[in-house]
Amino acid sequence: QVQLVESGGGSVQAGGSLRLSCAASGYTDSRTLVGWFRQVPGKEREGVAALATGSGSIYYADSVKGRFTIAQGNAENTVYLQMNSLKPEDTAAYYCARRSRVYYVPARALEEKTFDYWGQGTQVTVSS
Repeated sequence: QVQLVESGGGSVQAGGSLRLSCAASGYTDSRTLVGWFRQVPGKEREGVAALATGSGSIYYADSVKGRFTIAQGNAENTVYLQMNSLKPEDTAAYYCARRSRVYYVPARALEEKTFDYWGQGTQVTVSS
C-alpha cells in the first residue's frame, strides 16, 4: 500500500517562504506523477503543481507560477514544494498526491481525479 507523508507546513508572514516535503513508501515503480494540491474549507481541492518523476515534466497552476517550485529530492521517494513570496490567499491545507501508473494525460496533470493516493495534508497559514 502506497503511503504519503507530508511535512513542512506552518505559519508565515506574507512574503515569506516555506518548503513542503512529501515522502512516499510502498510503491513499486518510481516513475509516476506526483502532485501538490491545496484546499480551503468550503472550496474544492485545487491542483498547485505536479512533477512527472520519469520524464521530469512539470506543471503549475497559474496562481503559483513564478513563486512555487516542485522538485524531486536526492532521495528518490521525496518530492518538495518550495513556496516563495507567499500570500494570504495561499493559506490552505496542502496535500501530496501520487498516481499509480506511469502514463497520464498532461492536460489533466493538475486534476484531482488523475491521482490515486493522497497524504493526510499539512496546514499552511500566511498572515498579512
